[in-house]
Amino acid sequence: MIFAGIVAGGTGTRMGADIPKQFLKIGEKPIIIHTISRFLENKNIEKIYLGVHPDWIEYTNKILSEYNLDNSRISIIKGGTDRNSTVFNIIDLIVNEYNINDSDIILTHDGVRPFVTQKVINNNIDAALKYGACGTYIPAVDTIIRSQDGNIVSEVPPRPEMFQAQTPQSFNILKLKNTYKSLTEVEKEKLTDTCSVFTIKGLPIHIVEGDVLNMKITTAHDLKIADLIAKHI
Repeated sequence: MIFAGIVAGGTGTRMGADIPKQFLKIGEKPIIIHTISRFLENKNIEKIYLGVHPDWIEYTNKILSEYNLDNSRISIIKGGTDRNSTVFNIIDLIVNEYNINDSDIILTHDGVRPFVTQKVINNNIDAALKYGACGTYIPAVDTIIRSQDGNIVSEVPPRPEMFQAQTPQSFNILKLKNTYKSLTEVEKEKLTDTCSVFTIKGLPIHIVEGDVLNMKITTAHDLKIADLIAKHI
């Protein structure tokens, strides 16, 4: 089976809005509605789990009904304190609800990336089934520098080797769960995203080509750009 886990547990503090950014509108619909709709379009996906902050579960149910989304394929659950804890809340629920086997996968996605394409979703499905773990990336356009102190350039890595991470990040469910269980508490504290569960153990992550439009809406500037995109696609 193929599942999607959409992480939408943020409270929008960086955006400075009265509501979490995933509920702000672009092109006449909330961001999260755009995002969920992309996964509902894909008939390969059996069930979509949406992890939200406990204070916003009722509101989320309300807007799903308002925009007539297919609730039979959507399950809203309590999000965790960060991205990974939300992902593993979803994983635990899937394992409890289904008889998971070695061929079952999950696509994990940011709730505020509303323009993910079917090509990217399908390529994640194919790569996760084949390799067990993959992430979505685009080549870095700008030169990336590394600085140890934030004041002086420590290194200028070769740009052809640099990529920017997007989502989905997609995995064999049992492989992800078992690898996470193998981490020490110190290793868990070093995790930056779900792919880090594998890389910290030296396990490979297959690269799926992303899309420049698959942007993450983080700032008020991003919101303005996303609104223009949503009105023209």
